[in-house]
Amino acid sequence: MLYRENGQFKTSYGADQQIFPIRQDRVFILGLIAAAVVLVPMLADEYIFRAILIPFLILSLAALGLNILVGYCGQVSLGTGAFMAVGAYAAYNFMVRIDGMPLLLALLLGGVAATVVGVAFGIPSLRIKGLYLAVATLAAQFFVDWMFLRVSWFTNNSTSGSVSVSDLDVFGIAINTPHEKYLLCLAIVVVFALMAKNLVRSHIGREWMAIRDMDVAASVIGIRPVYAKLTAFAVSSFIVGVAGALWAFVHLGSWEPAAFSIDRSFQLLFMVIIGGLGSIMGSFFGAAFIVVLPIFLNQFLPAAGDLVGVEISTAMVAHAELMIFGGLIVFFLIVEPHGLARLWSTAKEKLRLWPFPH
Repeated sequence: MLYRENGQFKTSYGADQQIFPIRQDRVFILGLIAAAVVLVPMLADEYIFRAILIPFLILSLAALGLNILVGYCGQVSLGTGAFMAVGAYAAYNFMVRIDGMPLLLALLLGGVAATVVGVAFGIPSLRIKGLYLAVATLAAQFFVDWMFLRVSWFTNNSTSGSVSVSDLDVFGIAINTPHEKYLLCLAIVVVFALMAKNLVRSHIGREWMAIRDMDVAASVIGIRPVYAKLTAFAVSSFIVGVAGALWAFVHLGSWEPAAFSIDRSFQLLFMVIIGGLGSIMGSFFGAAFIVVLPIFLNQFLPAAGDLVGVEISTAMVAHAELMIFGGLIVFFLIVEPHGLARLWSTAKEKLRLWPFPH
């Protein structure tokens, strides 16, 4: 709305355009967190906790870390699984080799170790970008897979190559049941999501987005590409490392390097693309889609085949899952590059104006 003050025309946004939407978003997020803490534990059973909710939360955290690097800073990475593995094995070694190491501190130290490795492999981003950077991060994936498979020190000299953890506790509270593991993951994800939300709104977040949009112009206006890119790799690797430690400690309990293979890296990249590049909420949408879709297809496709008299095998369901993933990625890249987060934002705007669109 235009108004005149001291002989000059100025613009003012109405409360319904600026204040109310912000408050509504905050109320919605707080309500969602409250429902996740109170209602979900009352309604969900053990299968839902183990198969859906815990993987969804941990993969959302990993996708959030990758989204900071790819979506906000524009640095393509195909080595996210490697940084998850570094966080998992580093946290494991801190727990095994230091008596009385608290679980939360081990998770954070795993993130710190992933940060060091991520920055080391992020240094090539100062000289290369695009496909060449993706190949450089892919080299990190292969190197980390080889290191944890061949160097027995990282697995505490395990003869089978697999490691395991048990008797988890936080501040003296045992974390054994799926309900307790769910609440632990939820608390960590909420804290990191709020930190990431504030971080991308700060000056460093604006520097990341400037580098993403046009790095040459960003350097001309005084933004340091070295600082911006390396901080993006550091923050992203830290969050991904914590997610990797959670995936190993809370979800798997026992794991080997194959748990963080290149398939995991591609899965997380699919989450970011489908959920929405450069969107905190998109990381959650993408993770929910990737976690729920295979379970839905395993139930729906055989039932649909029975209705028409066609037997659908498990292998066919797996192939259908890959084809659907590929088709959706192509669809979102062409039709809606901002993913599910953009569709959600558009739906919110239409509902906010309904039934008076003008």
